[in-house]
Amino acid sequence: MSTPSHRAPLAELIEELLAADCPLPIVAAGEPVLRRGTERYDGQLDPALLARFVEALRVTMHAAPGVGLAAPQVGVPLRIAVVEDPAPVPEEIRLARGRVPLPFRVLVNPSYGAVGTERMAFFEGCLSVPGWQAVVARPAEVRLTCEDENGRPVDEVFSGWPARIVQHETDHLDGTLYLDRAELRSLSSHQAMAERWTQPTPEQAAASLGFELPG
Repeated sequence: MSTPSHRAPLAELIEELLAADCPLPIVAAGEPVLRRGTERYDGQLDPALLARFVEALRVTMHAAPGVGLAAPQVGVPLRIAVVEDPAPVPEEIRLARGRVPLPFRVLVNPSYGAVGTERMAFFEGCLSVPGWQAVVARPAEVRLTCEDENGRPVDEVFSGWPARIVQHETDHLDGTLYLDRAELRSLSSHQAMAERWTQPTPEQAAASLGFELPG
């Protein structure tokens, strides 16, 4: 899809998007809006429009389906993202990846920093890079600071898969895609993932494809 002009007022841009039915179109890698970074949210939307936009992000995330969606992924250069992961995975994957349920959250103006030095590497995908996954090493635990959709401050430590999700979505708001942090030798199609790399950890993929894991 062609991305609306970033010069248009954000409220006008969002009203235009919301005039169409949900789910919203998700822009793919190559669209400049994914690389420009975002404008800090500072009341540019009235409360009703903000609520409608957040709901549209939620509906679009669920429909994709995904566990997170950032405003630039629907063409809006605003520092807002939503996350949610019911974590419907087998026990061995839950234990290996720390994939536990993450209730629905709205992240407004988020930033994160590593807690400790431990890094974990797993295959990761993105709704804006459809059809592919790659291994990304990320801090195992991060401290997230942001506000929620009501302006309340959030200062929270996340670990395991929830930490990976909030890092991935916050990166989007800085114009960073997961491929910028990935081990490119691990890049695998969804078909290859289904046929070869369904193990809870990427050790076998590392040995077979010739890349190193942290630690």
